[in-house]
Amino acid sequence: MGERTDAHDEGPPAGARAFAFNAGFLSRRVRRILTLAGLAPRVGWPRPSDVVLAWGHSPTARRAERVARRTGAPIVRVEDAFIRSLYPGRTGEPPIGLLIDRTGGVHFDSSAPSALERLLAEHPLDDTALLDRAREGMRRMKAAGISKYTGHDPDARPPAPGHVLVVDQTRGDASITHGGADASRFREMLYWAREENPGARIVVKTHPETLRGLRPGHFDESLVGDGVEILADDVNPWTLLEGATRVYTVSSQLGFEAILAGHRPVVFGQPFYAGWGLTDDRFPVARRRRTLSRAQLFAAAMILAPTWYDPARDRLATFEEMLDLMEARLRAWRDDRRGWDAPNMRLWKRAHVRAMFGTGGGVRFRRTGRPVLVWGRDPAPDAAARIEDGFLRSRGLGAQLVPPVSLALDRRGLYYDPSRPSNLEDAIAAAASLPPAALRRAEALIARIVAANLTKYNLGGDAPALPPGRRILVPGQVEDDASVILGAPGPAGRPLGNRDLLERTRAENPDAVIIWKPHPDVVAGLRPGAIPEAEARALADVIVEEGDVGALLAHVDEVWTLTSLAGFEALLRGIPVTCLGTPFYAGWGLTRDLGRVPARRRARPSVEALVHAALIDFPRYRDPVSGLPCPPEVIVERLTAGQTPRGGPALRVLSKVQGLLASRPEIWRRRPR
Repeated sequence: MGERTDAHDEGPPAGARAFAFNAGFLSRRVRRILTLAGLAPRVGWPRPSDVVLAWGHSPTARRAERVARRTGAPIVRVEDAFIRSLYPGRTGEPPIGLLIDRTGGVHFDSSAPSALERLLAEHPLDDTALLDRAREGMRRMKAAGISKYTGHDPDARPPAPGHVLVVDQTRGDASITHGGADASRFREMLYWAREENPGARIVVKTHPETLRGLRPGHFDESLVGDGVEILADDVNPWTLLEGATRVYTVSSQLGFEAILAGHRPVVFGQPFYAGWGLTDDRFPVARRRRTLSRAQLFAAAMILAPTWYDPARDRLATFEEMLDLMEARLRAWRDDRRGWDAPNMRLWKRAHVRAMFGTGGGVRFRRTGRPVLVWGRDPAPDAAARIEDGFLRSRGLGAQLVPPVSLALDRRGLYYDPSRPSNLEDAIAAAASLPPAALRRAEALIARIVAANLTKYNLGGDAPALPPGRRILVPGQVEDDASVILGAPGPAGRPLGNRDLLERTRAENPDAVIIWKPHPDVVAGLRPGAIPEAEARALADVIVEEGDVGALLAHVDEVWTLTSLAGFEALLRGIPVTCLGTPFYAGWGLTRDLGRVPARRRARPSVEALVHAALIDFPRYRDPVSGLPCPPEVIVERLTAGQTPRGGPALRVLSKVQGLLASRPEIWRRRPR
């Protein structure tokens, strides 16, 4: 994967050996990206037909430059891409992308054109699909709060709107000195920000590395007063830019992001984004005379120029694949940054709860004063976050203690409880107004799920031979499951059961071929909900106990259900669904609803929008191969290839004991309250 441009292909020929004179090139992530890009770093002495790797214009680059002069080998300069990581590189976090300049230039060095500048000056940048990708990329970055360093404090409040933003940078940064500026330019910038905006509040934004005490900036608290304030909080730059009336910068990437946010920043240096008609340039670069749109600038700088890396799949990535991964990483960090207490978590769940939710402060299985995490309807404080299995879970049953690859966290309610709102319900309502590109992503995800015949548990097995006629699949459920108790109320206050479902389906469809599929947990003897075989055969034409529901869905015309996820899986395949209860996917105009639908479900999302909410926005996924937070597309690949956890010997023994005690669930399973 990955995208190449003409600018990437200038310079040394493909296959040239690459020699590094900086230990940073031998770090695992940087080395891997360069290797995949055909520039595997090595140590030694180059020949003229080889290349020398230099990290931008860093102090160590001088060593590489001396070697290049002595050997005649050309230089390839490398820098971080414009989305890098959660934290600055000096914290030790590896980059997710690199700018590899095979022409020997650097994007921030205005003394000579870099590969990126040549792209901006010479590439047509007129492809409609490319510019649509750029516009969607800008939207997604803003919506997710993604910037170069994305680990902003979600609780940090931006200054009140109406401020003039002045952007500080770290002292001695190469982008300043090679961008035609120096330390005095920062004082000049602040002077003009005051002069040109009399009476305005001036907010000086401190660099993330300065906030972390890694490098000093140019402004300090001595400036406070006379309408100037220092912003020392790690605020999401998109919200900061949204409230600004003007933006002043020397060469900071925040100036680039200001352009993406709709500003025309005042620029006192010569960064790569200046000179294209999108900035107010106080020290213009004479050779840059082309006028570009925001989408064209973004397309070159974010889609065409960088080499993006997918650490889950260990390959080069497209811009969108990188963004998918960064969104998953960022979401996990925001959820988990304070850590969790999960004092009542069942023993067998603890390992995968710790793996899924331990990306920040970790998970402790006792009360320590941190946010509380509970499973489903287990007793907990009102502010607790509740988790449940995701809708692409595993290859194997949860009741057989097969670890999940996805879990869903809900801070408002439970997705299967229609009596109150939930985060999933909010996501579905919001998804009704998703842009076309987001719906296309969901559409592609649906196609991959259907092609691979994936469902929640993926048990495998082919569908049996079925009689001809209008076939209705009736999936049974576990009758003490919370989704049935809460989502399928029946007469006299008791929930509807499998017999009620089967009788209603037969009564309203006397001539149809009824296919009864009891729930796998019930067939395995792990949970209640069995219908005696003679009674089931009196109501159904076919009983299918083995195999996965996905195999049946390819051969049926309708699905009737209480609240089963099989109804959702049928919608993915374009099959009409009738609901006697109120599952999360009912009430949105996509199903025939015979149950009680909450009046608040007024939005009318498409199936693609529903899938985006339920499979992309709502659950969290953990790649079982790399151990990293990941998007659903990675999990679809793992499930398709069978690369999923199956649980160790201890869990398999515990599962068998659980089956022996199925008639005594109070021993091994908490009853819903």
